[in-house]
This record gives sequence, C-alpha cells and structure tokens, in this order.
Amino acid sequence: MKKSLAAIAVVAVSVLALSGCTDSGAPSSPAPTEAEGGGEVTQVRVAALPIAETGALWGAIDEGIFADHGLEVEIVPAQGGAQAIPALLSGDIQFAIGQPFGPIRADLQDLGVVVIGNYASSLAEGKDVNAVVSLADSGIVSPKDLEGKRVSVNSLGAAGDVTIMKAVQDDGGDPSTIEFVEVAFPDAQAQLDAKNIDAAWVPDPFMSQIVGAGGNLVVHPYQATIPGLPLLVDITTQELLDSDPELVSQFAAAMSEALEWASANEDAVRAAIVENMGIPEAAAAGITLPEFTSEVDVAAIEELVALAIEFGVLDAEPDLDTLIQQQ
Repeated sequence: MKKSLAAIAVVAVSVLALSGCTDSGAPSSPAPTEAEGGGEVTQVRVAALPIAETGALWGAIDEGIFADHGLEVEIVPAQGGAQAIPALLSGDIQFAIGQPFGPIRADLQDLGVVVIGNYASSLAEGKDVNAVVSLADSGIVSPKDLEGKRVSVNSLGAAGDVTIMKAVQDDGGDPSTIEFVEVAFPDAQAQLDAKNIDAAWVPDPFMSQIVGAGGNLVVHPYQATIPGLPLLVDITTQELLDSDPELVSQFAAAMSEALEWASANEDAVRAAIVENMGIPEAAAAGITLPEFTSEVDVAAIEELVALAIEFGVLDAEPDLDTLIQQQ
C-alpha cells in the first residue's frame, strides 16, 4: 500500500484546526460554572468532524439535551479521531468523536485513550452512509477498477483504506497497488476535478453531491466487508475517566439520550445539518443517515482489527478490553 508524502502536512494542518488549542500540559477536568437560570453547568470541548453524522450532536445541543445533563458543549472541528488525540492528551478538549482507528493506534502506543461509547454505525443493507466515488468519465465503476489508482481517505491507515482494500481483494483486484492519499472530506470534489485523485471515499453530503452530479458510486466499503461497522465512537482519556468519572458518566448519559433523540427525530437532525453545513434543504433531505447508537459493536471492531493486520495497516492487536470501556 502506497501513501502520499503530502499526508504529513495535511495532518499538521488538521491538528491546528482544533481552534484555541494550547500546550496546556496534563489533562484536567473543566470547572463547573453557574448557569444563567441557576445551577451548575460544566463546559466541555468535543472534537467532531464537519460531516452529516455530526447533525445528531448539533441538533441535540440545540434541543437542550446536554444542558439538561449540566453540560455546555463547544464543538471543535477536526478532520478525524486520530487528529484529535493530541488535543485530548493535552487537555485542550475533553472528548472526541471519530473513527475507531484513532484510539486503536493510541492504545498500541499506550497513550491512555479510551472509547466510552459508540456514536454512529454504518447500515447493514441498502444505501450506506459512505462510499468510494469517482467522476463519470474515470472508467472506475467497480472495486477492481481501483487497482493502481489514487484513492483519497480522510485519515490514512484507518477503516476507510482497510475496508476499501478488502473490497478490492474480494472483487479480484490487487489492493497493494492502490495509492491512498489523505484528503479532508470537503475537499474531495475539488481534488477529483483537478485530477489529483482518481476516486474518493466520502460520507454524505459529499457522497450524494458527487453521485448526484453524474459521478459513479463504486462501492460501499463498510457494507461490502463488515456490514454495520461502527463509523464513529466517543473517545476520551483514561486520566479523565479516573480523575473525574462523574463528568465522563455525565457526558456518556447525555450522548446516549442525544443519539436516541436523533434516531427518533431525523427531520431535526437534517435541519441541524442544513444550519451547520450550509447545504440546501433539498440536499439534506437526500442524505443517508447512519444508525445512531451508543452501544459499541466490539465483534465488528475485532473483525476490523483482523483485516488491518492482514493488510499490514496494523502490526499488533490492541487490548480491546482496556480500550473499550462502555459507559
């Protein structure tokens, strides 16, 4: 598997996107403050990707669910869970929502990062929430066509390229010939148009926008390899879990309620996507939403780890018993 040297620069930029982060030393719990209506409220910073799935979080905040749990949430933009890890460890943010691979790699480095719950999972059948797409004139219409091509993912060495390689292999192609390039999801269309990449792995709304403009939907890699695979998980540090278990429990309870609310209020989630991503209502109406659930599918993550080791993305197994601490 080839990797773009430009990825290092992209990662550096994405870490800087965690606006307001400073070199603050060891993680610490935020101090409660008094809310306007009386009572205490704790301010927490949560890193999240600027994608449709975050609509559940945006909408739940507006609905007052986190406030009901005594939390005031500031969302900090991030490119992926892995890029948010340094800010978690420094204490600049308390929680992050990202792919499972960020905490998996952190566990292999003994960084003290833990998964406290699921956030969203892919769909086991039908139109899934992410896909590899290509332009209409690319000639790339099936997984095997990705042989020798430049394919973008938002984070190198994560679930995107692992599942893409498996899909290519299952279609009779050679996954070792793919050149994966790290590109933020919102930039995928421009990179395709500029011919800097041949195909892109993207979630909605970018998936639907590219396909709706005449592009090809090549494959839903999660669904083709591990149907229902966790897309995003809730991440924090072991230090915060040990030093302030009440805050972690508070956040987990609020998130669980938020995800239940999101599952039952898709229109409100789509409205939050429109407001926060600046896309038309008609486009938001066509977005495929994931399964919002707080329960981590450990078996699916074990299968993902096995594939990552098979393809040389990981060289060891993480300690999932330590890493996943469902709240």
